[in-house]
Amino acid sequence: MIKTLTIGNVELPNRYVLAPMAGVTDLPFRLLCKEQGAGLLCMEMISAKALQYKNKNTKALLAIDPREYPVSLQLFGEDPDIISEQAKRIEELPFQILDINMGCPVPKVVRNGEGSALMKDPKRIYDIVYKTARAIKKPVTIKIRKGFDDTCINAPEIAKVAEEAGAAAIAVHGRTREQYYSGNADWEIIRKVKEAVKIPVIGNGDVTSGQKALDMFEQTGCDGVMIGRGCQGNPWIFRELLTYEETGSIPERPGTDQIRETMLRHARLQIEFKGDYIGIREMRKHVAWYTKGMQGSAKLRDEINQVESYKELENLLMEKIG
Repeated sequence: MIKTLTIGNVELPNRYVLAPMAGVTDLPFRLLCKEQGAGLLCMEMISAKALQYKNKNTKALLAIDPREYPVSLQLFGEDPDIISEQAKRIEELPFQILDINMGCPVPKVVRNGEGSALMKDPKRIYDIVYKTARAIKKPVTIKIRKGFDDTCINAPEIAKVAEEAGAAAIAVHGRTREQYYSGNADWEIIRKVKEAVKIPVIGNGDVTSGQKALDMFEQTGCDGVMIGRGCQGNPWIFRELLTYEETGSIPERPGTDQIRETMLRHARLQIEFKGDYIGIREMRKHVAWYTKGMQGSAKLRDEINQVESYKELENLLMEKIG
C-alpha cells in the first residue's frame, strides 16, 4: 500500500518528490519523472525580482503542463514584499504549491542575500513566509539546508520559525551551504527538524535507491523524500521507489534500448518546448547522465558535444548504444 502525503490542501499520490534543480527540472524532464510515478514535481527556481521586472527569460520557466499535476513552483529572493507580491501576481498559474528557495548554494545567489544566505537571518525568513502565506491561498513551503556552515547549523530553529509564520511543509537538505554537494548528507538534522515541527518534513540528500528511501524514512521519521541528483539521467528511480515501497523488490533496470528511446523522446520534448537550437544543446548534459557508466560513455560524451540536430543525435545513439 503506497502511503500518501498532504501539504496544506494538496494531497500527493505518494511521498516521493522531484527536487527543484536549475537547468534540470524543466518541463520535458518533469514529464518523464511524472510518467515514472513522481508524487510532486518541483520546477526550476525563478527569481522574484525577475518576475517583478517582467524579464522575458522567466516566461519559459513558468510553463506548466496539466499532465504534471501536482506541481510546486519555486521562487527565490530576499525581499518579503517582492516575493509576496509576485506570488500573488502569478497565483492564477496552474501550480498547486508555492515553494521559496532558502537553500541554493550558488555564489551569485548567496551574494545577493538569497538562497542559503537566508539561513543566517531567521527574522527575514519569518517575514518572507508570513507575508507570502497571507498573500496567496495556495500552500507555501520552504526548502532549506542543514545550515549555512559549521558555525551556523540551525535547520530546526529555521523550521520552527517557518512553521510559526505559516509554512505548510519544509524540505531539508542534510548539507550546509559550505558543503555544496560534497561529503555525506546528515540525516540526523532531518530527524531533528521533524521533531521540532508538526508540519510535514521532506528529507533530501543521498537517496539513490528504494532501500535508501526506506532508510531515510526510518532514521528520520520524515514525511516525504526528495530526489535530486539521484534522478539525473534516471527518471526511473521514481518507479523503483514506488515498487520497493509496495513490494520490497527492486524492478529490473531499463535496458539499453529503453534508455536510448527515452533519451530520444526527451530530446523530442526539449525541441518541442525550446526549439531545435537550445533543445539539442540542453540534451548534451542529459545524455552524459543517461549514459554514465556505460561502456564507451566517455567517448560518447565527447561526441555528443558536437551534435547539433535531432538526426545527428539519433544517428549517434543508434550507433553507440545497443
